[in-house]
Amino acid sequence: MVDSKGFLTYLCYFIFFLPVFVLLFALGIIKGGIFSPFVFLVIAFGDIGVVVGLWPCHLVWTVYCIVRTKKFDPYLKCLLILMVPIPIALWTVVGVVGSVIMGIGYGFICPVMDTFKAVSMEGVSLRKKLIRCFTDGTWSNVWGACTIVRDFADFSFHSYFSVMDGLLESKGEKPIELKVFEIPGCILCAILGVLVDVPFITLIVLYKSPILLFKGWNQLLHDLIGREGPFFETICVPFAGLLVLLWPIVVVLAALAGVISSFFFGCYAAVIAYQESSIKWGLLYIVASMSLFDESTNDFLYLREGSCFPRPRYRKQLTYSPTLVSVNGLNELLHANEPLVRTASEKKRALSAVMIWDNYFKACEHTGKELLRAGAVGMPDLETWRNSKNKIINIGIPAYSFLECFLHSIKSGSPGFLMRDNVELTSLNRPEGRVFDWMFEPMSIMKEQLKSLNLVETEELYLYKFSLYHGDRERMEAWQNGGFPPEDEIRRAQLEGISRRLQGFCLTLSRLPTSRRWFDGVVKEIEQEARRGLDGLDALDDLTAVV
Repeated sequence: MVDSKGFLTYLCYFIFFLPVFVLLFALGIIKGGIFSPFVFLVIAFGDIGVVVGLWPCHLVWTVYCIVRTKKFDPYLKCLLILMVPIPIALWTVVGVVGSVIMGIGYGFICPVMDTFKAVSMEGVSLRKKLIRCFTDGTWSNVWGACTIVRDFADFSFHSYFSVMDGLLESKGEKPIELKVFEIPGCILCAILGVLVDVPFITLIVLYKSPILLFKGWNQLLHDLIGREGPFFETICVPFAGLLVLLWPIVVVLAALAGVISSFFFGCYAAVIAYQESSIKWGLLYIVASMSLFDESTNDFLYLREGSCFPRPRYRKQLTYSPTLVSVNGLNELLHANEPLVRTASEKKRALSAVMIWDNYFKACEHTGKELLRAGAVGMPDLETWRNSKNKIINIGIPAYSFLECFLHSIKSGSPGFLMRDNVELTSLNRPEGRVFDWMFEPMSIMKEQLKSLNLVETEELYLYKFSLYHGDRERMEAWQNGGFPPEDEIRRAQLEGISRRLQGFCLTLSRLPTSRRWFDGVVKEIEQEARRGLDGLDALDDLTAVV
């Protein structure tokens, strides 16, 4: 009897799923059709306005920074100045085309996703779900388009000038020289590389495209049955199902990308010839590049390791650095206990990227308010941040927050990172993806390096101060937090080296899209805290005057 009831339940689900799915999908498309023109106008004209409006600024300032920097020698500066219009023109084309595609895609996809998300909400009554099916993805979609334009403007303006400021501030380095007499040989290697790599890599792509087609279909159907991969989230199921149908188009696009990449594989022979100062090594790379491409596609498709093509050595010697040995050893230690494949239960326990990002900025806000009350930062620092001229706010506060997280995690014995609200981020519950690999691994390495130093309290406080003030000796001496540098010069250099790596990591985070908008909210909260403190002091002065 129980089995028959269960069968009838699943049968009812199956009967009602398709019409409900079609109705919700149609409702999302209707909302997209109504509001997509507004979304398209906002994103397309907003982003295109940013690209075209900043084009003269990007061109002039890039040329100025190349002229003023000490990173390049005069011959290389001349070559870079002549080539500057090419990447800026490509950026303009990509920005315009991407804005149009983004405007069309966001206008239609987001209403559909918001419709399915409204149905899948937990702890909400059926009446509210029905109402939100009609309201979600309407004007919120237009406001989301405005946010996209703002993030793109921040990235095009603040992130660009951050990179250029780094180019201007490069001092004490040996200038990169242009080897003029190597250029003809490099051009020859590039031409030969294109002539050889393009046809051979194209043949490899044509041979492996059917394998990608059938393996992709097999994996998608496996994920559909097991509710894994793109089918893990309920709101992604309709789009993942659409991906199964459109997978041949994806394969065709991947094949085109492989053919186009063959041109760059061939041209890279010029880079090898230039770096090694020999045409011979460039020619050896041309032969090895086919094997490199073949092996990378084998890894991507989970085929047999290795390649049938020869792979000669195309560099004179491998670069060696004693610091890299410790980093590689730490990498092996960090990945030793990681499972190769996550189970479904582990995927369900994984923290969301939005939650981690929100926790990070809340930590920056909390740290900023504490430093404000301690007198380490003030209103002048917050005001200069608005003009992107203050590293203490932009880099120092995030570095201070990361350092607090690292040291707190070490003292508590956590295998990962203890964030605010006792949320623990580990290698098992972190979000999947290359971006999070790139962020998690350097954080883990810096944490293990700090752990190996066994810092005393005065060294910890000195490290806090050095990370906050970016090594500014005047500000470090002005704020007495009880931290003193180690007497041992080697140990001091180790601490400052970790601090600079942490500052570089935070600088990279500050250049990411959406980072400026999130951090702007953090600075507003710190400013309000500063004004409340000033108002309290004024009230105390008035009370004292009355008394």
